[in-house]
Amino acid sequence: MEKYRQKGGKNIAIAPYQWSRYAGHKAHEKPEIIPGGETGWSRLSRSNRGWHRAAPREGVEEKDSQARLLDMDREGRDVDLIFPGNWAPPIVTLDLDFQHALYGAYHRYIREYCSADPDRLKSVALLPATDIEWSILELKSMITDKWLAGVWLTLPEGLPIDDPTLDPIYDVLNEYHLPLIDHSFTSEPPFWPGYRDVWDNPVMVRTASHPWRAARWLTYLIIGKIFDRFPNLNAGVAEVGHGWLPHWVKRLDAMIDYVASDTVPALDYKAEEYVRMGRFLCPCEHFEGPEMTKACFELLGDECWAYQSDYPHGEAAFPETTDLVLDWPIWEDLGEETLHKFMHGNAERFLRLL
Repeated sequence: MEKYRQKGGKNIAIAPYQWSRYAGHKAHEKPEIIPGGETGWSRLSRSNRGWHRAAPREGVEEKDSQARLLDMDREGRDVDLIFPGNWAPPIVTLDLDFQHALYGAYHRYIREYCSADPDRLKSVALLPATDIEWSILELKSMITDKWLAGVWLTLPEGLPIDDPTLDPIYDVLNEYHLPLIDHSFTSEPPFWPGYRDVWDNPVMVRTASHPWRAARWLTYLIIGKIFDRFPNLNAGVAEVGHGWLPHWVKRLDAMIDYVASDTVPALDYKAEEYVRMGRFLCPCEHFEGPEMTKACFELLGDECWAYQSDYPHGEAAFPETTDLVLDWPIWEDLGEETLHKFMHGNAERFLRLL
């Protein structure tokens, strides 16, 4: 286990892997001149990159929730759904006592953090799939907390999201209409699908890892009949982009028909239909642009998309992300109702804010 400091805070890293091959070179070979400094997938290599127009206030990722609220007002964000850092998924690889202690500590911390305004500051419960009984008891202990907007089920490597051992958790989510939410990471275990086959370059890793993981996750929620068997359980992702989704569900439907008759049970709907009806929420990233976003709406309707800013991280264009998206000309064609669903309506429904 490796600890490091960043901007005055403390983080935990567990067996981090530095994707480091410089493109066009042999493994572990670095050219004499390295534009931009380090090539590895590290906080150093991306510390000064991104789309920010101004720096977020200090302390918003640690203890200062009032500073976050001020930044939310500045950018025009009514609600923030807050995810923990990339320490969260690999904790599931540790002993159960460590998992209980660290996930429980996060829940106590985030309850206090969001207490500044729990109508606007929301987060997710971290539930390890390695201990179903503990996870259910922990979830029920905070089920009425206003900050709780969903569940992030952390899976050990090799455990599918549709494994029947997870059904007791899904029963609770279904009972309370709590959504299942997943946030991808790239550099610590349990790794995303295909991580051994990307030839070790961080750009390739970052491009592939998030949508690849989201596509696998969505696929098994559908073909494993999780959506069919738990009708009040919806699922969503964060920070994976959106252009991949129309292609994936159309191809998935074709492959179910073509190759899966003996490995996939009969489904109530087609993959595309589950997405169209809003059982799956895919927030959009501003850098994919208005043309891509308009095409996604035209291909899959307007129930499955939502605005996200990625504040306070570098993929946000803080403090202009909201205005940047609102100024896209596509809304004239897509209409006011679709814009309202995108900016708040779908997220309100999904996160039980109505």
